Amino acid sequence: MGQMIDTGGVELWVERRGRGPDVLLISGLGDPVEAWQPQLDGLADRYRLTAFDNRGAGRTPLPEGPLTMPRMADDAAALLRTLQIPAAHVTGFSGGSFIAQELALRHPGLVRSLVLMSTTARPDSYFRAMTRFWEWMVERAPSERAMLEAFYLWIYTPRAHADGLVDRLIDETLAFEHPQSAEAFQRQLAAFSRHDTSDRLDGITAPTLVLSGELDLATPPRLGREVAESIPDAEFEVLPGEAHQPFQEVPEVFNARVEAFWRKVEAGD
Repeated sequence: MGQMIDTGGVELWVERRGRGPDVLLISGLGDPVEAWQPQLDGLADRYRLTAFDNRGAGRTPLPEGPLTMPRMADDAAALLRTLQIPAAHVTGFSGGSFIAQELALRHPGLVRSLVLMSTTARPDSYFRAMTRFWEWMVERAPSERAMLEAFYLWIYTPRAHADGLVDRLIDETLAFEHPQSAEAFQRQLAAFSRHDTSDRLDGITAPTLVLSGELDLATPPRLGREVAESIPDAEFEVLPGEAHQPFQEVPEVFNARVEAFWRKVEAGD
């Protein structure tokens, strides 16, 4: 079970699971901790996993004022310090990978290693056009289901649409007791759209693995490759046949890959 934790600047909803080396999971746009369920279930016998709702997602309230990547990275840092975690393997997905980049730059001592899934250093013109569409789509779609059906076209593989996974995820999202408001979605989206670490990534010192889905429309592999090439000694890998959220679609593949990376980092400590 999760709990609300006061980090000194903001209260965050947090779920912790397992025992072993510490892992911090940082969610993307609109995702609550439940998005990481395959990792919370699949890795908890070997790692102590911490996942949390970002500002304006799930049970964490949306504060006054603009959302920014540095502020959200500071939230993650404050959470680690509040939980007395000296350093963690940090895994960030999509917008959460933007937060993870800032965390590694602003609080390097807290980051034992870095996994960036579906990432970019700076939104390109396609990304900006896509997010402008999402911004008005969340208000003007004829229903929440219709909005999710459209939104998930960018997120999941054609396979997931064909085999019923997307329908199941939509049903779960609609049944979730803490839905994200349109305002919170738009304000998170605006923060992620302003992300830019393109001239600072060479300052990341943590061992880094960058993962991209071959079929990812939102953050295609060329953007992930640019991130990996900018971070000293970073590893880069494309997951064949996968899209934006392989940690949900093929959790066994994702979990095995990140665990292999963490074990290599620990062996080198």
